[in-house]
Amino acid sequence: MPVVVQKYGGSSVADVEKVKRVAARIAEARRGGAGLCVVVSAMGKTTDGLLALAKEVSAAPPRRELDMLLSAGERISMALLSMALHDLGVPAISFTGSQAGILTDGSHASARILDVRPIRVREELARGKVVIVAGFQGVSQAKEVTTLGRGGSDTTAVALAAALGADCEIYSDVDGVYTADPRVVEKPRRLDAISYEEMQELAVAGARVLNAQAVEFARRAGIAIHARATSGSAAETVVRAGPARGGVAGVTSQKDVALLRLDEARLPEAREVLSRHGGEPIEVARDAGRATLALSLDNVHGWSVARAELAAALGAGLEIDDDGVGSVSVVGSAAGEGDRLRREVERALAEAGSPPRALLASPLRVTAWCAAAACPDVVRRLHARLVENA
Repeated sequence: MPVVVQKYGGSSVADVEKVKRVAARIAEARRGGAGLCVVVSAMGKTTDGLLALAKEVSAAPPRRELDMLLSAGERISMALLSMALHDLGVPAISFTGSQAGILTDGSHASARILDVRPIRVREELARGKVVIVAGFQGVSQAKEVTTLGRGGSDTTAVALAAALGADCEIYSDVDGVYTADPRVVEKPRRLDAISYEEMQELAVAGARVLNAQAVEFARRAGIAIHARATSGSAAETVVRAGPARGGVAGVTSQKDVALLRLDEARLPEAREVLSRHGGEPIEVARDAGRATLALSLDNVHGWSVARAELAAALGAGLEIDDDGVGSVSVVGSAAGEGDRLRREVERALAEAGSPPRALLASPLRVTAWCAAAACPDVVRRLHARLVENA
C-alpha cells in the first residue's frame, strides 16, 4: 500500500481532546487505504515546561541530561495517540526515535540526522499498523539519546519520508506558509507553493512553520512537503523544487539573538566554544579582518555560561551584543535585484526608531538585526509595502 508520513505539531496534540481529534483523522485516512507513519511533537508547551523545570535545578543543565528530559515530551504524545487509535479500533504502535532507527551525530540538544534505518517501522506497516514515532529525537552512534533542536520533529518526518519513499504532510494550526506570521500581520497571504530555497531562507530567518534542517533534508531527497492545517482545511502550501516565485515570498522576524564581533582569525575558537553549548551561527559576515556572527539562542540552554567561556577564550577583542536583539528579514528573489529591498528595510527601521545593529544581504534574503521590541512594527511596515501594495 502507499505510505504517507504525517507530522502533527504540539498545538495539534495540545490536550486530550485534540489528541482524540487527531486520532479520528488518522483513523479515517487509514480506512482510506493508506499506510501511515505519524510523527508527533510534545503536547502544547510541554518542552518549554520541561526546560523551565531543568533551569530551576541548574542554571546551565548538562546537555546530555537535557536530552534525556526533553525527549520525554514526545514519548508522552506518541503513547497517548496510540492509545486513542486503539480505542477507535485501529491497530497502532508507538516508537521512540531510536526504536524507529533515527541515527544522529553526538551533538546533544542540536543533533543532526546522519541516517535512518526504519526496520521496525517497515515491519509494523507491513502488518497493517499505524506507526507513531516520537519526533525531535534520535540516538547517536554512542547509543546516547539526542534531540534535534527547535522544530526537530519536522526533520524527523522528512527523514522518515525519504527513507520510506513516502509523501510528507506537516500539520499545524495554520493551513500553509504565509507571507508573514498571522499573529503579527493582520491579513498575510497564503502561498500555494514555495521553492525549497525560499522556504529554507524563511526558516533560517525565524519563520516557525517549518524547520530549516527539514527543508534541506527534503531538498536533498527530492521530497515535496505539504504544509496543512490540522483542522481539515483543503488549503495547503507545497514546498518543492522549482524557481523562486519572483518578488517577495515573505517577511519574518526572530528574537533571542546575540551578535558577536571578533577578529576573523579567532572564528574557529568561537565556533568551538559555541558548539559545546549548542550554538549554531545563523550568519557570519566578514569585513576588514573582523567578523560579525549572528547567533540564535534557541538551543543554547545556559547562555550565561557560554557567554563567560567566550569572553575568557577570546578576551578583549570580543564584543557581545545580546541585550534585546532581534532580526527582521525579507525573503525572495527581489533581494538579489539591486539595493531596493535593503533601502526599504533601512527605511522601515528608521521609521520604527530602531537603527540596524548589523545588516546582511544575499541573493534571496535581506536581514537586519535590531531591537527585538521593534521587530513586529518593522515587519508590518515592510509587509504593507512589499507584499500588500506590491
